[in-house]
Amino acid sequence: MRARPIAPAALLLPLTLLLAACGGSSGAAGAGGGAGSGTDGKGSLTLNVGDQKGGYEALLRAAGELDDLPYKIKWSTFTSGPPLLEAVNAGAVDVGGVGNTPPVFAAAAKSKIKVIAGTHSSSEGEAVLVKKGSPLKRPAQLKGKSIAVAQGSSAHYQLIATLKKAGLTPKDVTLNYLQPADALAAFTRGKVDAWAVWDPYTSQALDQADARVLTTGQGVVNGLGFQVAAPAALDDKKKSAALKDYTDRVRRAQNWVFKHPDVWSKAWAKETGLPEKVALDAVKRTRGTAVTVAVDKGAIASEQQIVDSFAALKLIPRSFDFGKFVDPRFNGGLPPSSTAPRTYGKAQ
Repeated sequence: MRARPIAPAALLLPLTLLLAACGGSSGAAGAGGGAGSGTDGKGSLTLNVGDQKGGYEALLRAAGELDDLPYKIKWSTFTSGPPLLEAVNAGAVDVGGVGNTPPVFAAAAKSKIKVIAGTHSSSEGEAVLVKKGSPLKRPAQLKGKSIAVAQGSSAHYQLIATLKKAGLTPKDVTLNYLQPADALAAFTRGKVDAWAVWDPYTSQALDQADARVLTTGQGVVNGLGFQVAAPAALDDKKKSAALKDYTDRVRRAQNWVFKHPDVWSKAWAKETGLPEKVALDAVKRTRGTAVTVAVDKGAIASEQQIVDSFAALKLIPRSFDFGKFVDPRFNGGLPPSSTAPRTYGKAQ
């Protein structure tokens, strides 16, 4: 696999360095985080929750789910999923939400993590973008082209799966491992032929970067996101009860978002600096479609495909049993992972 570096370019669009909570998480080496952003609730028990900007803290607050907490939540903000899971492994964070790929890399590194809850979202926002004037019309034409993607992100797997479906491998293209801000600049300046990315970046590029969708993750990736907890927190009866309550609050908040996309998109835009139109597009395309699902055999089998794909490409040291990193104790009453995401109709 070739990887041609691109010098970081000045950001050409007003883009806040955002999250990928729920949908997907960027994962460059050296990405960090953990800055405290406050505490909610009351009581003697404190649940340490890892988050990404504009993520679950903002979501739960907007939905009113942080009112009358019978325990404290201490929030820590991370740039992306991989460093958040490093904090879970270290015991600095009890739980945090990430996309479908960071747990694979964390588990491959033998991190102390357990996947405890899942969501299934539309994969329309997982996209490979090209410029509107690009001659590329189908994924098979990516052969020999340069593609920006965040290493270890959900978009990384989506790109690999897209190439495979088109009869290509990563060796047939030039991968440029760039975080979204640098990737956006490279894409805008024509330094790469395509960009594999997730919402809200997809929606922003379509709105502001003269982009069009070459292909999406629909039918290619699983659309899953996860809450990942520290085994020590699960072994503590009081913290385990708080984790159950927390995941219930997340589920109710996601139900609220689907019913109030305009209210949430305005709150999300204020939190992240996204234009309100872009935020609303991202909510309706992807982020508002999430439905809470069980982390069941189907979810484990789907994640195992990601494990095996990355192992075959030697992007992780070896294959392993993803099921060993799942704790299904909170699955009761939740629909199966195959449950269809919600929809607002055709994406804008």
